[in-house]
Amino acid sequence: MSKILLVEDDPVLGRSLQLTLESEKHTVIWVRDLTSAFKANENSTADLVLLDLGLPDGNGLEFCKHLRKSESRVPVVILTAQTHEEAVLAGFSAGANDYVEKPFKPKILIARIKNALKEPIQRDEQLCFGDVTLVINQRRVFCGKVEVDLNRREFDTLQYLMEHSGSVVTRDALITALHRDGEIFDRTIDSHVSRLRTRLKAAGLKEIVIRSIYGIGYRLDKK
Repeated sequence: MSKILLVEDDPVLGRSLQLTLESEKHTVIWVRDLTSAFKANENSTADLVLLDLGLPDGNGLEFCKHLRKSESRVPVVILTAQTHEEAVLAGFSAGANDYVEKPFKPKILIARIKNALKEPIQRDEQLCFGDVTLVINQRRVFCGKVEVDLNRREFDTLQYLMEHSGSVVTRDALITALHRDGEIFDRTIDSHVSRLRTRLKAAGLKEIVIRSIYGIGYRLDKK
């Protein structure tokens, strides 16, 4: 049904949650610390995040803040024993969609997850060009009916190219658009575009092409 990123360091609770969610036909990516959560977010796009706060290498709120700073609207449900008013308010202030107190009943958690996933996708939150569709608020990409798994940089690159389809996009423009939390250079941009082409081709891309404009940048065209 949906891809869920589970960030929980307790091995017993984490395994129990994984089994519960998989029994509901969800795909679960389970990580146990903040560093792994950031890495998982770079490599794959989740439909929902279940987030513990007390992680071995930091506070889970930092991950939630990072998601919202990068303009991700993926629903975040916090799982924590920190239930005092200040902690709850801090969670919502960081961009969380819901707050579930530990210990919790599995059926209640499943209901909260279903509710968080219910938000409808608005027409203006989709971007289409040829046989490629971006569902912007969920950060999902489809080539025809096949979902393409892109990391954050690849998704942002494709979104920018689609927003400027038919026009030449310079490397400098892409560097500016993607430069949020790390150094981006010409060669890095080239690597993102190269991987993007490979992933789209593997998904069966037929109607559009990312053309290289020598010495300038790229242009997204219909074939």
